[in-house]
Amino acid sequence: MAIASDKKLFLGARLKRLRRELDLTQSRMAEELGVSASYLNLLERNQRPVTAQVLLRLAEAYDLDLRTLTNDSDTAGLQGLEEVFADQLFKDLRPPRHEIAEMAEQSPTVAEAMVRLYRAYVDGRRMADLGAFQRPEDLAASPLLAPSDWVRDFIQSHRNHFPELDECGEAYYAQLAPGPQDFAAAARSRLTDRFGVKVQIAPLELLPDSVRRYDHHRKRLFLSEVLTGSGRTFALAYQLSVLEHGDLIEAHVERAAPPDRSTRNLARVALANYLAAATIMPYGPFHAAVEKLGHDIELVRARFGVSYEQACHRLTTLARPGARGVPFFMIRVDAAGNISKRFASSAFPFSRFGGACPRWNIHSTFRTPGRIVTQIVETVDGERYFTLSRTVKRVSSPHASEDSELAIGLGCELKHAGKLVYAKGLDLNNPLATPIGPACRICERPNCTQRAAEPLGRSLTVDDFSKSISPYPFAP
Repeated sequence: MAIASDKKLFLGARLKRLRRELDLTQSRMAEELGVSASYLNLLERNQRPVTAQVLLRLAEAYDLDLRTLTNDSDTAGLQGLEEVFADQLFKDLRPPRHEIAEMAEQSPTVAEAMVRLYRAYVDGRRMADLGAFQRPEDLAASPLLAPSDWVRDFIQSHRNHFPELDECGEAYYAQLAPGPQDFAAAARSRLTDRFGVKVQIAPLELLPDSVRRYDHHRKRLFLSEVLTGSGRTFALAYQLSVLEHGDLIEAHVERAAPPDRSTRNLARVALANYLAAATIMPYGPFHAAVEKLGHDIELVRARFGVSYEQACHRLTTLARPGARGVPFFMIRVDAAGNISKRFASSAFPFSRFGGACPRWNIHSTFRTPGRIVTQIVETVDGERYFTLSRTVKRVSSPHASEDSELAIGLGCELKHAGKLVYAKGLDLNNPLATPIGPACRICERPNCTQRAAEPLGRSLTVDDFSKSISPYPFAP
Protein backbone atom coordinates (compact mmCIF):
# COMPACT_ATOMS: atom_id res chain seq x y z
CA MET A 1 0.00 0.00 0.00
CA ALA A 2 1.47 3.31 -1.06
CA ILE A 3 1.26 6.14 1.42
CA ALA A 4 1.57 9.62 -0.01
CA SER A 5 4.65 11.25 1.51
CA ASP A 6 3.08 14.69 1.49
CA LYS A 7 -0.05 13.65 3.34
CA LYS A 8 -0.06 13.12 7.10
CA LEU A 9 -2.54 10.67 8.52
CA PHE A 10 -4.12 11.49 11.86
CA LEU A 11 -6.22 8.51 12.86
CA GLY A 12 -6.41 8.92 16.61
CA ALA A 13 -10.11 8.26 17.08
CA ARG A 14 -10.07 5.26 14.74
CA LEU A 15 -7.03 3.77 16.50
CA LYS A 16 -8.71 4.22 19.86
CA ARG A 17 -11.93 2.67 18.56
CA LEU A 18 -10.01 -0.29 17.12
CA ARG A 19 -8.18 -0.85 20.39
CA ARG A 20 -11.43 -0.82 22.34
CA GLU A 21 -13.12 -3.19 19.89
CA LEU A 22 -10.19 -5.58 20.39
CA ASP A 23 -10.42 -5.09 24.16
CA LEU A 24 -6.74 -4.15 24.43
CA THR A 25 -4.96 -1.79 26.79
CA GLN A 26 -2.64 0.84 25.37
CA SER A 27 0.32 -1.07 26.76
CA ARG A 28 -0.76 -4.34 25.14
CA MET A 29 -1.44 -2.78 21.73
CA ALA A 30 1.82 -0.82 21.87
CA GLU A 31 3.70 -4.04 22.60
CA GLU A 32 2.04 -5.84 19.69
CA LEU A 33 2.84 -2.95 17.34
CA GLY A 34 6.42 -2.64 18.55
CA VAL A 35 6.07 0.95 19.76
CA SER A 36 6.08 2.56 23.17
CA ALA A 37 2.85 3.11 25.11
CA SER A 38 3.58 6.85 25.25
CA TYR A 39 3.94 6.99 21.46
CA LEU A 40 0.65 5.13 20.96
CA ASN A 41 -0.97 7.59 23.37
CA LEU A 42 0.26 10.46 21.18
CA LEU A 43 -1.12 8.75 18.08
CA GLU A 44 -4.54 8.30 19.69
CA ARG A 45 -4.59 11.98 20.69
CA ASN A 46 -3.67 13.03 17.11
CA GLN A 47 -0.45 14.61 18.36
CA ARG A 48 1.56 12.45 15.99
CA PRO A 49 0.67 11.27 12.46
CA VAL A 50 0.43 7.56 11.77
CA THR A 51 3.42 6.42 9.73
CA ALA A 52 3.41 3.86 6.93
CA GLN A 53 5.40 1.51 9.17
CA VAL A 54 2.74 1.65 11.90
CA LEU A 55 -0.01 1.07 9.32
CA LEU A 56 1.73 -2.03 8.02
CA ARG A 57 2.20 -3.33 11.57
CA LEU A 58 -1.50 -2.75 12.23
CA ALA A 59 -2.41 -4.75 9.11
CA GLU A 60 -0.09 -7.59 10.08
CA ALA A 61 -0.98 -7.74 13.77
CA TYR A 62 -4.76 -7.51 13.41
CA ASP A 63 -5.37 -8.76 9.85
CA LEU A 64 -6.82 -5.41 8.77
CA ASP A 65 -7.70 -4.09 5.36
CA LEU A 66 -6.02 -0.69 5.66
CA ARG A 67 -8.58 0.89 3.36
CA THR A 68 -11.17 0.50 6.11
CA LEU A 69 -8.87 2.41 8.47
CA THR A 70 -7.57 5.15 6.18
CA ASN A 71 -10.54 5.66 3.86
CA ASP A 72 -11.16 9.40 3.80
CA SER A 73 -14.64 8.92 2.37
CA ASP A 74 -15.80 6.90 5.36
CA THR A 75 -18.05 9.69 6.59
CA ALA A 76 -21.37 7.96 7.16
CA GLY A 77 -21.55 9.27 10.74
CA LEU A 78 -20.76 12.80 9.62
CA GLN A 79 -23.40 12.68 6.88
CA GLY A 80 -26.01 11.39 9.30
CA LEU A 81 -25.30 14.17 11.79
CA GLU A 82 -25.30 16.83 9.08
CA GLU A 83 -28.72 15.66 7.98
CA VAL A 84 -29.98 15.75 11.57
CA PHE A 85 -28.72 19.27 12.23
CA ALA A 86 -30.19 20.50 8.95
CA ASP A 87 -33.67 20.08 10.46
CA GLN A 88 -35.58 23.26 11.22
CA LEU A 89 -35.68 22.05 14.81
CA PHE A 90 -32.04 23.20 15.10
CA LYS A 91 -32.41 26.37 13.05
CA ASP A 92 -31.27 28.58 15.92
CA LEU A 93 -28.14 26.45 16.54
CA ARG A 94 -26.69 25.54 13.14
CA PRO A 95 -23.45 24.08 14.50
CA PRO A 96 -20.50 24.56 12.12
CA ARG A 97 -19.41 21.60 10.03
CA HIS A 98 -16.07 21.25 11.79
CA GLU A 99 -17.83 20.74 15.15
CA ILE A 100 -20.11 18.09 13.65
CA ALA A 101 -17.12 16.39 12.01
CA GLU A 102 -15.22 16.42 15.30
CA MET A 103 -18.12 14.79 17.11
CA ALA A 104 -18.52 12.11 14.42
CA GLU A 105 -14.80 11.34 14.53
CA GLN A 106 -14.18 11.50 18.27
CA SER A 107 -17.48 10.02 19.49
CA PRO A 108 -18.93 7.81 16.73
CA THR A 109 -21.17 5.87 19.13
CA VAL A 110 -22.67 9.06 20.53
CA ALA A 111 -23.12 10.35 16.98
CA GLU A 112 -24.95 7.18 15.99
CA ALA A 113 -27.10 7.42 19.12
CA MET A 114 -28.12 10.95 18.11
CA VAL A 115 -28.99 9.80 14.59
CA ARG A 116 -31.08 6.93 15.99
CA LEU A 117 -32.89 9.22 18.39
CA TYR A 118 -33.63 11.68 15.60
CA ARG A 119 -34.84 8.85 13.38
CA ALA A 120 -37.22 7.73 16.13
CA TYR A 121 -38.46 11.31 16.39
CA VAL A 122 -39.03 11.58 12.62
CA ASP A 123 -40.67 8.17 12.40
CA GLY A 124 -42.92 8.92 15.35
CA ARG A 125 -43.95 12.24 13.85
CA ARG A 126 -44.65 10.65 10.48
CA MET A 127 -46.66 7.79 11.97
CA ALA A 128 -48.62 10.23 14.10
CA ASP A 129 -49.44 12.24 10.96
CA LEU A 130 -50.69 9.02 9.36
CA GLY A 131 -52.92 8.32 12.36
CA ALA A 132 -51.04 5.21 13.46
CA PHE A 133 -51.12 6.18 17.15
CA GLN A 134 -54.56 6.21 18.67
CA ARG A 135 -53.39 6.51 22.28
CA PRO A 136 -50.35 8.12 23.93
CA GLU A 137 -49.14 4.72 25.13
CA ASP A 138 -48.98 3.52 21.49
CA LEU A 139 -46.24 6.05 20.84
CA ALA A 140 -44.41 5.14 24.02
CA ALA A 141 -44.50 1.45 23.12
CA SER A 142 -43.22 1.93 19.58
CA PRO A 143 -39.59 0.83 19.04
CA LEU A 144 -36.92 3.52 18.77
CA LEU A 145 -35.51 1.76 15.72
CA ALA A 146 -37.67 -0.17 13.28
CA PRO A 147 -36.46 -3.70 12.50
CA SER A 148 -35.88 -2.76 8.87
CA ASP A 149 -33.70 0.20 9.89
CA TRP A 150 -31.71 -1.91 12.35
CA VAL A 151 -31.05 -4.61 9.75
CA ARG A 152 -30.17 -2.03 7.10
CA ASP A 153 -27.66 -0.41 9.45
CA PHE A 154 -26.24 -3.81 10.38
CA ILE A 155 -25.71 -4.74 6.72
CA GLN A 156 -24.17 -1.36 5.94
CA SER A 157 -21.83 -1.62 8.94
CA HIS A 158 -20.35 -4.63 7.11
CA ARG A 159 -20.28 -2.68 3.83
CA ASN A 160 -22.73 -5.26 2.51
CA HIS A 161 -20.00 -7.90 2.48
CA PHE A 162 -20.02 -11.15 4.49
CA PRO A 163 -16.91 -13.21 3.62
CA GLU A 164 -18.03 -16.45 5.29
CA LEU A 165 -21.31 -16.44 3.39
CA ASP A 166 -19.50 -15.74 0.12
CA GLU A 167 -17.11 -18.63 0.69
CA CYS A 168 -19.99 -20.91 1.63
CA GLY A 169 -22.02 -19.97 -1.44
CA GLU A 170 -19.04 -20.44 -3.74
CA ALA A 171 -18.28 -23.89 -2.32
CA TYR A 172 -21.94 -24.92 -2.46
CA TYR A 173 -22.23 -23.84 -6.09
CA ALA A 174 -19.19 -25.99 -6.93
CA GLN A 175 -20.71 -28.89 -5.00
CA LEU A 176 -23.94 -28.73 -6.96
CA ALA A 177 -21.83 -28.41 -10.13
CA PRO A 178 -24.45 -26.74 -12.32
CA GLY A 179 -23.93 -24.35 -15.16
CA PRO A 180 -25.44 -20.90 -14.58
CA GLN A 181 -28.45 -21.79 -16.71
CA ASP A 182 -29.27 -25.14 -15.05
CA PHE A 183 -28.85 -24.15 -11.41
CA ALA A 184 -32.60 -24.34 -10.87
CA ALA A 185 -32.71 -27.99 -11.90
CA ALA A 186 -29.78 -28.89 -9.65
CA ALA A 187 -31.31 -27.00 -6.73
CA ARG A 188 -34.68 -28.64 -7.19
CA SER A 189 -33.06 -32.08 -7.19
CA ARG A 190 -31.07 -31.23 -4.06
CA LEU A 191 -34.20 -30.13 -2.22
CA THR A 192 -35.97 -33.36 -3.11
CA ASP A 193 -33.11 -35.83 -2.63
CA ARG A 194 -31.59 -34.43 0.56
CA PHE A 195 -34.52 -32.79 2.33
CA GLY A 196 -37.57 -34.46 0.82
CA VAL A 197 -38.95 -31.08 -0.24
CA LYS A 198 -41.18 -31.10 -3.28
CA VAL A 199 -41.32 -27.94 -5.37
CA GLN A 200 -44.67 -27.08 -6.86
CA ILE A 201 -45.68 -24.25 -9.16
CA ALA A 202 -48.87 -22.88 -7.66
CA PRO A 203 -51.71 -21.24 -9.59
CA LEU A 204 -52.75 -17.70 -8.82
CA GLU A 205 -55.80 -18.90 -6.90
CA LEU A 206 -53.62 -20.79 -4.39
CA LEU A 207 -51.19 -17.90 -3.74
CA PRO A 208 -53.27 -14.78 -4.37
CA ASP A 209 -51.18 -12.46 -2.18
CA SER A 210 -47.65 -13.90 -2.27
CA VAL A 211 -45.13 -15.33 -4.68
CA ARG A 212 -43.71 -18.13 -2.53
CA ARG A 213 -44.72 -20.18 0.50
CA TYR A 214 -42.95 -22.99 2.32
CA ASP A 215 -45.07 -25.59 4.09
CA HIS A 216 -42.75 -26.96 6.76
CA HIS A 217 -45.03 -29.83 7.80
CA ARG A 218 -45.85 -31.12 4.33
CA LYS A 219 -42.37 -30.29 2.99
CA ARG A 220 -43.74 -28.35 0.04
CA LEU A 221 -42.27 -25.24 -1.53
CA PHE A 222 -44.97 -23.43 -3.47
CA LEU A 223 -43.83 -20.93 -6.10
CA SER A 224 -46.35 -18.66 -7.78
CA GLU A 225 -46.92 -19.06 -11.49
CA VAL A 226 -46.40 -15.31 -11.87
CA LEU A 227 -42.75 -15.55 -10.77
CA THR A 228 -40.18 -15.12 -13.53
CA GLY A 229 -37.45 -17.68 -14.11
CA SER A 230 -34.89 -15.70 -12.12
CA GLY A 231 -37.38 -15.31 -9.30
CA ARG A 232 -38.02 -19.05 -9.13
CA THR A 233 -34.28 -19.76 -9.18
CA PHE A 234 -33.69 -17.37 -6.32
CA ALA A 235 -36.55 -18.85 -4.28
CA LEU A 236 -34.96 -22.31 -4.67
CA ALA A 237 -31.53 -20.99 -3.63
CA TYR A 238 -33.07 -19.21 -0.65
CA GLN A 239 -34.80 -22.36 0.57
CA LEU A 240 -31.61 -24.38 0.14
CA SER A 241 -29.63 -21.77 2.08
CA VAL A 242 -32.05 -21.99 5.01
CA LEU A 243 -32.14 -25.79 5.08
CA GLU A 244 -28.51 -26.54 4.26
CA HIS A 245 -26.72 -23.72 6.04
CA GLY A 246 -29.14 -22.60 8.73
CA ASP A 247 -26.49 -22.99 11.44
CA LEU A 248 -24.09 -20.63 9.65
CA ILE A 249 -26.82 -18.03 9.17
CA GLU A 250 -27.89 -18.37 12.79
CA ALA A 251 -24.28 -17.88 13.97
CA HIS A 252 -24.13 -14.57 12.10
CA VAL A 253 -27.45 -13.52 13.61
CA GLU A 254 -26.21 -14.37 17.10
CA ARG A 255 -23.07 -12.28 16.63
CA ALA A 256 -25.17 -9.37 15.37
CA ALA A 257 -27.33 -9.54 18.54
CA PRO A 258 -30.61 -8.04 17.23
CA PRO A 259 -32.65 -6.29 19.93
CA ASP A 260 -35.91 -8.22 19.51
CA ARG A 261 -37.59 -11.14 17.77
CA SER A 262 -38.89 -9.17 14.78
CA THR A 263 -35.48 -7.72 14.09
CA ARG A 264 -33.86 -11.14 14.54
CA ASN A 265 -36.24 -12.72 12.03
CA LEU A 266 -35.61 -9.98 9.47
CA ALA A 267 -31.85 -10.26 9.95
CA ARG A 268 -32.09 -14.01 9.39
CA VAL A 269 -34.01 -13.45 6.15
CA ALA A 270 -31.52 -10.83 4.95
CA LEU A 271 -28.52 -13.09 5.56
CA ALA A 272 -30.27 -16.06 3.90
CA ASN A 273 -30.89 -13.82 0.91
CA TYR A 274 -27.21 -12.89 0.84
CA LEU A 275 -26.18 -16.55 0.91
CA ALA A 276 -28.69 -17.42 -1.82
CA ALA A 277 -27.23 -14.71 -4.06
CA ALA A 278 -23.69 -15.86 -3.24
CA THR A 279 -24.69 -19.35 -4.37
CA ILE A 280 -26.35 -18.32 -7.64
CA MET A 281 -23.61 -15.78 -8.39
CA PRO A 282 -20.51 -17.30 -6.74
CA TYR A 283 -17.92 -14.68 -5.90
CA GLY A 284 -14.98 -15.83 -8.03
CA PRO A 285 -16.84 -16.52 -11.30
CA PHE A 286 -19.10 -13.49 -10.86
CA HIS A 287 -16.21 -11.11 -10.15
CA ALA A 288 -14.25 -12.48 -13.13
CA ALA A 289 -17.28 -12.10 -15.40
CA VAL A 290 -18.05 -8.51 -14.49
CA GLU A 291 -14.39 -7.53 -14.94
CA LYS A 292 -14.17 -9.25 -18.33
CA LEU A 293 -17.50 -7.90 -19.59
CA GLY A 294 -16.84 -4.32 -18.51
CA HIS A 295 -19.70 -4.48 -15.99
CA ASP A 296 -22.25 -4.84 -18.76
CA ILE A 297 -25.17 -5.73 -16.51
CA GLU A 298 -27.35 -7.19 -19.25
CA LEU A 299 -24.61 -9.61 -20.32
CA VAL A 300 -23.75 -10.50 -16.72
CA ARG A 301 -27.35 -11.20 -15.74
CA ALA A 302 -27.85 -13.32 -18.85
CA ARG A 303 -24.74 -15.37 -18.06
CA PHE A 304 -25.89 -16.16 -14.52
CA GLY A 305 -29.60 -16.37 -15.21
CA VAL A 306 -30.54 -13.59 -12.79
CA SER A 307 -32.58 -10.42 -12.99
CA TYR A 308 -31.22 -6.93 -13.54
CA GLU A 309 -31.89 -6.00 -9.90
CA GLN A 310 -30.26 -9.17 -8.59
CA ALA A 311 -27.11 -8.48 -10.62
CA CYS A 312 -26.97 -4.85 -9.45
CA HIS A 313 -27.39 -5.88 -5.83
CA ARG A 314 -24.64 -8.47 -6.11
CA LEU A 315 -22.29 -5.82 -7.54
CA THR A 316 -22.48 -3.95 -4.23
CA THR A 317 -21.08 -6.95 -2.32
CA LEU A 318 -17.74 -7.45 -4.13
CA ALA A 319 -15.27 -6.48 -1.41
CA ARG A 320 -13.09 -9.59 -1.02
CA PRO A 321 -9.46 -8.63 -0.23
CA GLY A 322 -7.30 -9.41 -3.25
CA ALA A 323 -10.31 -9.63 -5.55
CA ARG A 324 -12.24 -6.44 -4.95
CA GLY A 325 -14.76 -5.20 -7.43
CA VAL A 326 -15.71 -1.64 -8.21
CA PRO A 327 -17.22 -0.22 -4.98
CA PHE A 328 -20.78 0.33 -6.15
CA PHE A 329 -23.75 1.77 -4.31
CA MET A 330 -27.33 0.94 -5.18
CA ILE A 331 -30.64 2.58 -4.46
CA ARG A 332 -34.21 1.60 -5.34
CA VAL A 333 -37.10 4.07 -5.47
CA ASP A 334 -40.70 4.06 -6.54
CA ALA A 335 -42.42 6.63 -8.74
CA ALA A 336 -43.21 8.74 -5.66
CA GLY A 337 -39.54 8.99 -4.72
CA ASN A 338 -39.76 6.68 -1.69
CA ILE A 339 -36.54 4.74 -1.10
CA SER A 340 -37.13 1.03 -0.42
CA LYS A 341 -33.57 -0.27 -0.77
CA ARG A 342 -30.10 1.17 -0.38
CA PHE A 343 -26.82 -0.68 -0.19
CA ALA A 344 -23.21 0.30 -0.71
CA SER A 345 -19.76 -1.22 -0.64
CA SER A 346 -18.36 2.30 -0.39
CA ALA A 347 -19.42 5.55 1.20
CA PHE A 348 -22.26 7.42 -0.48
CA PRO A 349 -24.31 10.11 1.28
CA PHE A 350 -27.65 8.33 1.25
CA SER A 351 -30.55 10.19 2.71
CA ARG A 352 -31.56 8.55 5.97
CA PHE A 353 -34.66 10.70 6.49
CA GLY A 354 -35.71 11.88 3.04
CA GLY A 355 -35.81 10.78 -0.58
CA ALA A 356 -33.37 10.95 -3.46
CA CYS A 357 -32.66 14.31 -5.06
CA PRO A 358 -35.08 15.13 -7.92
CA ARG A 359 -32.14 16.37 -10.00
CA TRP A 360 -30.75 12.83 -10.11
CA ASN A 361 -32.15 11.30 -13.31
CA ILE A 362 -33.19 8.12 -11.53
CA HIS A 363 -36.63 9.76 -11.32
CA SER A 364 -36.87 10.41 -15.05
CA THR A 365 -36.39 6.72 -15.88
CA PHE A 366 -40.10 6.12 -15.29
CA ARG A 367 -40.66 8.00 -18.56
CA THR A 368 -38.35 5.59 -20.42
CA PRO A 369 -39.09 2.13 -18.93
CA GLY A 370 -36.37 -0.50 -19.29
CA ARG A 371 -33.80 1.90 -20.72
CA ILE A 372 -30.48 2.53 -18.95
CA VAL A 373 -29.64 6.22 -18.55
CA THR A 374 -26.32 7.52 -17.27
CA GLN A 375 -25.38 10.65 -15.40
CA ILE A 376 -22.39 12.14 -13.61
CA VAL A 377 -23.48 13.74 -10.36
CA GLU A 378 -21.70 15.87 -7.79
CA THR A 379 -22.77 15.84 -4.14
CA VAL A 380 -22.68 18.81 -1.80
CA ASP A 381 -19.23 17.82 -0.50
CA GLY A 382 -17.72 17.99 -4.00
CA GLU A 383 -17.52 14.23 -4.61
CA ARG A 384 -18.41 13.03 -8.11
CA TYR A 385 -20.11 9.77 -9.03
CA PHE A 386 -20.99 7.97 -12.25
CA THR A 387 -24.52 6.56 -12.10
CA LEU A 388 -26.78 4.25 -14.10
CA SER A 389 -30.54 4.24 -13.67
CA ARG A 390 -33.21 1.94 -15.06
CA THR A 391 -36.72 0.80 -14.23
CA VAL A 392 -37.56 -2.80 -13.38
CA LYS A 393 -40.80 -4.69 -12.97
CA ARG A 394 -41.14 -6.33 -9.58
CA VAL A 395 -43.61 -9.13 -8.95
CA SER A 396 -44.59 -8.15 -5.42
CA SER A 397 -48.23 -9.04 -5.95
CA PRO A 398 -50.06 -10.71 -8.81
CA HIS A 399 -52.44 -7.75 -8.90
CA ALA A 400 -49.76 -5.04 -8.88
CA SER A 401 -49.93 -2.51 -11.68
CA GLU A 402 -48.11 0.81 -11.63
CA ASP A 403 -46.83 0.16 -8.10
CA SER A 404 -44.80 -2.79 -9.42
CA GLU A 405 -42.52 -0.51 -11.43
CA LEU A 406 -39.43 0.61 -9.54
CA ALA A 407 -36.24 2.41 -10.49
CA ILE A 408 -32.78 1.03 -9.74
CA GLY A 409 -29.90 3.45 -9.37
CA LEU A 410 -26.36 2.06 -9.47
CA GLY A 411 -23.23 4.14 -9.18
CA CYS A 412 -19.59 4.43 -8.20
CA GLU A 413 -17.01 7.12 -7.65
CA LEU A 414 -16.07 8.78 -10.92
CA LYS A 415 -12.50 7.48 -10.71
CA HIS A 416 -13.81 3.94 -11.30
CA ALA A 417 -16.07 4.83 -14.25
CA GLY A 418 -13.43 3.97 -16.84
CA LYS A 419 -13.98 0.28 -16.06
CA LEU A 420 -17.62 0.46 -17.14
CA VAL A 421 -18.79 0.02 -20.72
CA TYR A 422 -21.45 2.63 -20.04
CA ALA A 423 -18.81 5.35 -19.71
CA LYS A 424 -17.23 4.77 -23.12
CA GLY A 425 -16.96 7.95 -25.16
CA LEU A 426 -17.32 10.25 -22.15
CA ASP A 427 -14.65 12.74 -21.14
CA LEU A 428 -14.11 11.60 -17.58
CA ASN A 429 -11.28 14.06 -17.01
CA ASN A 430 -13.49 17.07 -17.70
CA PRO A 431 -17.03 15.80 -17.12
CA LEU A 432 -20.26 17.72 -17.06
CA ALA A 433 -21.55 16.98 -13.56
CA THR A 434 -25.03 17.64 -12.20
CA PRO A 435 -25.00 18.98 -8.62
CA ILE A 436 -27.35 16.95 -6.42
CA GLY A 437 -28.18 16.49 -2.79
CA PRO A 438 -29.07 12.83 -2.08
CA ALA A 439 -30.77 14.14 1.06
CA CYS A 440 -32.67 16.99 -0.56
CA ARG A 441 -33.48 18.61 2.73
CA ILE A 442 -29.82 19.44 3.27
CA CYS A 443 -29.07 20.36 -0.33
CA GLU A 444 -28.11 24.01 -0.51
CA ARG A 445 -27.68 24.19 -4.27
CA PRO A 446 -29.37 27.36 -5.54
CA ASN A 447 -31.23 25.49 -8.29
CA CYS A 448 -32.32 22.56 -6.15
CA THR A 449 -35.53 23.69 -4.49
CA GLN A 450 -37.19 20.34 -3.89
CA ARG A 451 -37.23 19.32 -0.25
CA ALA A 452 -37.52 15.83 1.18
CA ALA A 453 -40.61 16.85 3.15
CA GLU A 454 -42.45 17.49 -0.11
CA PRO A 455 -43.83 14.27 -1.67
CA LEU A 456 -42.78 13.65 -5.27
CA GLY A 457 -45.97 11.74 -6.00
CA ARG A 458 -48.60 9.99 -3.97
CA SER A 459 -48.54 10.32 -0.17
CA LEU A 460 -47.03 7.68 2.06
CA THR A 461 -49.38 5.33 3.84
CA VAL A 462 -48.96 3.30 7.01
CA ASP A 463 -48.59 0.21 4.82
CA ASP A 464 -45.73 1.82 2.89
CA PHE A 465 -44.01 2.70 6.12
CA SER A 466 -44.23 -0.84 7.48
CA LYS A 467 -42.74 -2.25 4.28
CA SER A 468 -39.72 0.05 4.08
CA ILE A 469 -37.43 -2.91 3.41
CA SER A 470 -38.20 -5.73 1.03
CA PRO A 471 -38.34 -9.14 2.74
CA TYR A 472 -36.59 -10.66 -0.27
CA PRO A 473 -33.98 -8.10 -1.36
CA PHE A 474 -32.65 -10.16 -4.27
CA ALA A 475 -36.03 -11.22 -5.63
CA PRO A 476 -37.03 -9.82 -9.04
